[in-house]
Amino acid sequence: MILQALSALYEDLVKQGAIGRPGWAQAKISYALCINEAGELEQIIPLFADDDSKKPKPRQFNLPAPVKRTVKIESNFLWDNSSYLLGFDSKGKPERSALCFEAAKALHHQLLDRLESHTAKSILKFFDRWEPEKASALSGSMPDLQEAASGANLLFRVNGIFAHDDEAIQRAWQNYYDQSDGEKQQCLITGEMDQIVAVHPAIKGVDGAQSSGAALVSFNASAFCSYGHEQNYNAPVGKYAAFAYTAALNHLLSDRKNVQKIGDTTIVCWAKGAEPQYQAFTFAALFGKQGDNFNEDDLRNCLRRLAAGQPVPEKKLDPALTFYILGLAPNAARISVRFFYQNAFGQLMKNINAHHERMNIVRPSFDRYPTIPLWAMLQETVNQKSRDKSPNPVMAGAAARAIFSGSLYPAALLEQTMMRIRAEHKISRGRAAIIKAFYLRNPNPDCPKEVLTVALNEASTNPAYTLGRLFSVYEAVQEAANPGINATIKDKYFNSAASTPANIFPLLDNLCQKHLRKLSAGSRIWYEKQIISLTGMLGETYPARLNLPQQGSFNLGYYHQTQKRFESTKEEK
Repeated sequence: MILQALSALYEDLVKQGAIGRPGWAQAKISYALCINEAGELEQIIPLFADDDSKKPKPRQFNLPAPVKRTVKIESNFLWDNSSYLLGFDSKGKPERSALCFEAAKALHHQLLDRLESHTAKSILKFFDRWEPEKASALSGSMPDLQEAASGANLLFRVNGIFAHDDEAIQRAWQNYYDQSDGEKQQCLITGEMDQIVAVHPAIKGVDGAQSSGAALVSFNASAFCSYGHEQNYNAPVGKYAAFAYTAALNHLLSDRKNVQKIGDTTIVCWAKGAEPQYQAFTFAALFGKQGDNFNEDDLRNCLRRLAAGQPVPEKKLDPALTFYILGLAPNAARISVRFFYQNAFGQLMKNINAHHERMNIVRPSFDRYPTIPLWAMLQETVNQKSRDKSPNPVMAGAAARAIFSGSLYPAALLEQTMMRIRAEHKISRGRAAIIKAFYLRNPNPDCPKEVLTVALNEASTNPAYTLGRLFSVYEAVQEAANPGINATIKDKYFNSAASTPANIFPLLDNLCQKHLRKLSAGSRIWYEKQIISLTGMLGETYPARLNLPQQGSFNLGYYHQTQKRFESTKEEK
């Protein structure tokens, strides 16, 4: 399913001219080796992208597809690093660098020997006359030579023309790539007869995976193999399909504007037909990455229309179009699939809109996010004082999958949120929103709908919710009686009050009476009315213990009452 969707994406990208044909791929190049007709290296020029970044970035070129290298010495055609094209030793292994240069020389002779192209002949003359052991003497006359020898990718430029633009060389490479010398079988992706490849091209751009590239499909241990098959012959994929799905995925990962990371998971998405506006809108709706062509009001309006199944012609968005989301996680030399989602674009927007509605809760004046992005929600489960500030990868992936599909939120999301509340004695907007959303989607009678409101529900008589409100009033009384106090009752008693109220609230009642005596008559009467109203809802006794859903009600009551208090203070000022 995943490989078929990526192969279809490749065909859509080819129709748009956004990606090369089979045998060609985008590669990042830092320097060009400029040679003359005699094969002499005249200069080395940098090839960096023109952008505003402080660190120069290599330019992208459409070049012959790279080989899949592990420890085997095998050269790319027309481009590679300095070990292959110059024989430079940058890793303290001169013998291996010499073998790399000889491998590149042999490959270029194999493909270019019969060509009449002047460019091809110049490249062959370069390989025949270049002496890697004497190259260091040229570093004085070529300042960029030392930089180019540090491991950056290089390509050939002959008499001002890039070698890969020569038509004769292009045909030679295409014939070489298309030649089939293996047994043909039926491809699992296309269903057509094709040569089966033992090793698929590498996937680059997944955070945490090998920078040289990792495999999405791989069989490199006997435990994974069956019926005597080796490598990817266990799951036969044709040469065309292997190139197509890897080229499409590498194309998605190369555009960092449309790549998002949560935990250790790298997320890419695409629509059928490869229309880019769907990617931009999805990342804006889910991660808060707004584009230049819409603001927050436009985003919310379009999201509601798509959720209702209505097209948005001004943004060229069709709710019936098939949409895909793929989450990839690093796994040594392989890439593991954290999640894969496929559905109509309108259904996805309906699920995302429903998630935002569940997460909607009264917002503090200092909070600048109208809606809580996914990354911000997951950060509420993390200890911000720890060295690793990434959310739990399994929990993050499960939460994202629940939002995409509209399924139940994972229990770990609530558990880790409550753990942070107990550890920090802090209920932020995000944490209160997670509690509200969790119990709206995962109902529990101990955290009823009457407490799962956007703002304070003064009509609710739920004991745990009322206790949370009462605790907030007690805290307000203490702060009014002792302005600037360092440690409040929240710092000392919050966890105990939320779990065993019968043990703590009598103590808080006594403390509150002492604090009230320090206030002016008007303030005292105002607070006493609130306390009498809340204690009247609770009855004569406090609950002995509160379970986890009841603690969620307690936390929401505290958050709602506190925000109401700050709102009242702001209005008074």
